[in-house]
Amino acid sequence: MKVGIIGSGGREHAICQSLKNSNKTDKIFCFPGNAGTKEIAENINLDLENFESLKSFIFDKKIDLIVVGPEKPLVDGLVDYLENFKIKVFGPNKVASQLEGSKIFTKKLCEKFQIPTAKFGIFKDKDSAKEFLKKTNFPTVVKADNLASGKGVYICNDENEAIIAIDEIFGGKFGKASNLLIEEFLEGEEMSFFTIHDGNTFKSFETAQDHKRVLEGDRGKNTGGMGAYSPSRLINEELKNKIINKIIKPTLIGLGELGTKYKGFLYTGLMIVKNEPFLIEYNVRMGDPECQTILPKLKTNLSEILLACCEGRLDKLEINWLNKKSLCVVVCSKGYPEDFDKNIEIKNISKIILKEDDFLFHAGTINKNDKTYAVGGRVLNFVTLSENLRSARDNIMQNLEKLNWSGGFYRKDIGYKVIDK
Repeated sequence: MKVGIIGSGGREHAICQSLKNSNKTDKIFCFPGNAGTKEIAENINLDLENFESLKSFIFDKKIDLIVVGPEKPLVDGLVDYLENFKIKVFGPNKVASQLEGSKIFTKKLCEKFQIPTAKFGIFKDKDSAKEFLKKTNFPTVVKADNLASGKGVYICNDENEAIIAIDEIFGGKFGKASNLLIEEFLEGEEMSFFTIHDGNTFKSFETAQDHKRVLEGDRGKNTGGMGAYSPSRLINEELKNKIINKIIKPTLIGLGELGTKYKGFLYTGLMIVKNEPFLIEYNVRMGDPECQTILPKLKTNLSEILLACCEGRLDKLEINWLNKKSLCVVVCSKGYPEDFDKNIEIKNISKIILKEDDFLFHAGTINKNDKTYAVGGRVLNFVTLSENLRSARDNIMQNLEKLNWSGGFYRKDIGYKVIDK
C-alpha cells in the first residue's frame, strides 16, 4: 500500500514512523515532510493550498491512502475535495472540522446540547470586548476564534493583560480575526482525551497531559506544546465514561443534526474539576506533541486502524497498547514562541544513539547537504517508553545532553506534577 501524509511536524513524523513499521506499507510520501521523514519516506514539496495539484500527484503515483496531519487543510475542505474523486482520506470533512476551525461554532454546540464547558461571551470588536472586562472576574481567558496553531489562548490575571490579548488578536497576530471569546477561568487540571472515528463508531485512543507554557513550572506564554506524557494521571473509568457520555456523544449527535459524520482523530481538550470534565476545546486531528507521545505505545498496526476508519469497519477492530508509560520533551529554537532564528545547524544529532524504547521525531527541520538545520519554532521531539515516567525523563535528559544544541532550549520538568509530587 502507498500512503501520503500531509504535514511537516513531529506529529507527521510519528505517523510516518508508525506506518513504516507496518508490513502493509510499501511506500510513503510526505507533503512536505521534514529531515526526519526524509530518512524513511519521499518528501514532496507541493503547494498544499492547490488541491488540484495534490490530487494529480495522488493519481499519478497511485497513492492508496491520504492521512491529513494538521488542522488547516481539514478546515479548508481538503477531505471533501479528495473524496469527490474517490480518494481514501483519513480526516474529518469541512463541516465537522469547524469544531476546531471556529471556537464559537463549538461553544454554540455546547449550549444547544448542554455539554459542560466554561461560561463565555462572544465579541466582534475591541471596544465591546474591553467594556465587558469591567465586569469580569479575574483570572479570565481570552481566545482567538480562528486557527492559531495552538497559541491563540491567553490566561489573563488582570484587566491590563486582557486588553493586550484583545489588541493582539484583533491586531492580526493569529491571522484575520472577526471574533474573539472571553471565557470563565476554570480552576482544575487539563487533560487531553483522544478518540478515533469511522463515521459510525469510535474507540478511545489513549490520554495525555500536555505542557503548553514555555517556561518550567507552567509559566510564561502559551506554545504549541513543550512536551507531554501518557497516560494522564487524572484518567479513571468513571471519568472516562463521563467524558464520553457528557461531551463526545452529544457532540456527535450535534454534528449529525448538521447532516455530517465524524471520521478521523478527535482531540478533546478538557479541564478536570473534582473529577468532572469540562470541554476547553476540540482539535480535529491528533495533538502535537501528544501524537509523538502516544503512538510509540500502539501495538495494533496503525495502517489497519486508518483503513478500518476509511472503510467504516472500526467496530470490527481491537486496538491494543503496550503497558508502558511515555514521556516526550520538545526541543525549541531559542526565542520561540516569539521570533527565532532559522537555518541553524543541529551539529550533534548524529551522536544520539536510540535504544529500543527511545524515539526521536523531527518537527521544524530540513536536510541540506547531509546536514540537519532547524527552520521552525519546535524542532525535535525526544520520547522514551518506560515502566515509570521518572526514568523516561531521566533517559531523555541524557540524550539531550548529548545533543548539546546551543541554538535551542527545552523544559526539564515535563511531567513534574506526577513525577516530582
